[in-house]
Amino acid sequence: MFELKSSPTAQIKADILSGVTVALALVPEAVAFAFVAGVPPVVGLHAAFILGMITALLGGRPGMISGATGAIAVVLVALVSSRGIEYMFAAIVLMGVLQVLAGILRLGKFIRMVPHPVMLGFVNGLAIVIFLAQLGQFKVKNSAGEMEWMVGSKLYLMLGLIAATMAVIHYLPRLTKSFPASLAAIIGVTLLVMGLDLDTPTIVDYLRTMTGNADATLKGGLPAFSIPSVPFNLETLRIVFPYAIVLAAVGLIESLLTLTLVDELTDTRGRGNKECVAQGVANVTCGFFGGMGGCAMIGQSMININSGGRGRLSGVTAAGVLLAIVLVASPLIEVVPVAALVGVMFMVVLGTFEWSSFRVMRKIPFSDAFVIVLVSSVTVYEDLAAAVLVGVIVSALVFAWKHAQVSHAICATSDEGTKIYLVQGPLFFGSTTSFLDLFDPVNDPDDVVVDFAQARVSDHSAIEAIETLADRYISQHKTLHLRHLSPECTKLLRKAGKLVESNAFEDPSYHVATDALG
Repeated sequence: MFELKSSPTAQIKADILSGVTVALALVPEAVAFAFVAGVPPVVGLHAAFILGMITALLGGRPGMISGATGAIAVVLVALVSSRGIEYMFAAIVLMGVLQVLAGILRLGKFIRMVPHPVMLGFVNGLAIVIFLAQLGQFKVKNSAGEMEWMVGSKLYLMLGLIAATMAVIHYLPRLTKSFPASLAAIIGVTLLVMGLDLDTPTIVDYLRTMTGNADATLKGGLPAFSIPSVPFNLETLRIVFPYAIVLAAVGLIESLLTLTLVDELTDTRGRGNKECVAQGVANVTCGFFGGMGGCAMIGQSMININSGGRGRLSGVTAAGVLLAIVLVASPLIEVVPVAALVGVMFMVVLGTFEWSSFRVMRKIPFSDAFVIVLVSSVTVYEDLAAAVLVGVIVSALVFAWKHAQVSHAICATSDEGTKIYLVQGPLFFGSTTSFLDLFDPVNDPDDVVVDFAQARVSDHSAIEAIETLADRYISQHKTLHLRHLSPECTKLLRKAGKLVESNAFEDPSYHVATDALG
């Protein structure tokens, strides 16, 4: 039923090995994001499995990895702390329903409206966020039970293992591409630490530090079905609905932007609306099976793509291996050094950050450079959804301002003494003032033609401007004609109804309101 592969045997091998690599890197992130949201680690691990499996099978972007994410966790923490985990599950279910509706209504296409400078800022900001998130791995508990930065030999050993991991990932592909470099680095550094009995934090050490439980383990059971234990009434809806809207928006924005990025890296085209539905179905399932919800993960997606994962099988493998780790293989994974995973993520940072943006800063308009820096900053200091929203708004305002300055007209007088204004440029809310300034009703002849062959009437403000212009000529007892309106312009004027007809725009020579030729 589901297409797990679309390539030969070599690609199947690459997908499987890449999926294993992704699963290993998913474990500490799922645990960390669960702590951010204030829920048990198994809730984050179950979310990573459910989201990863469902979106791999049903999603619109093969090769993209989904799971529990920080963007979702930071929204959930307030709800969990104030209402408890059951209300979180209810919000996740409603979040998924909203995402499914977004896909059915084909709202995924609106991601195309995100300008390229916003995309660059998003990528750079997210790379910085991933980097900063790894710095927490350089802290250990002191004798007083407080977290402090590593110093001395512990720090040097950690840095050395990270450097070794990054070196393997960088140089191994030059020797062979038959085995994912990231997985080879994780296995190699783990064997090195075990063989030399090096004292460095492992995944289980990280888990026990975060929980404060010396017996904490990754081992868990299968996700179990459970309807959220909340009252099914309007009061509950009032509580969870605002969170669900924010969660759905954040999840879809991050997922669709990640989809766009993977499209560019693989030179293929994903299906945004299908991905919206898959994300929604996965989150509804999370809510009923004890997961914290999530969305696409740019870091893990980059690991997968860089390791050769291209098909759905890579995502299915990652989710399956993650579940196997939780059920039976936790002792094997708990010994993996945190340094190996940090090294992998540092390479993701280096590969994700658009270093070329530094070169183009001096070659692009100042407004575009400003948007890149602005979106990166907001992504780091606030969140992704706010950053994209701010970037799109600023870009739209800059676009409106620039186009408001290009409205002008070429004037000519016919043999009959009619003055003709050939208007050029868009007519919309930002250019109405400059449009009206083009005309001189007092000194113009009795018969005036406004030709829109090289202009475009875009919105209600433009119609109002035309109304105002007509009133000015009528007050001077002069006749105004409109011609060469596009079909879209004519449609807008017709929608205005009496607003247009009250000033008798129809002219027997041009038949403006009924004739859209031009």
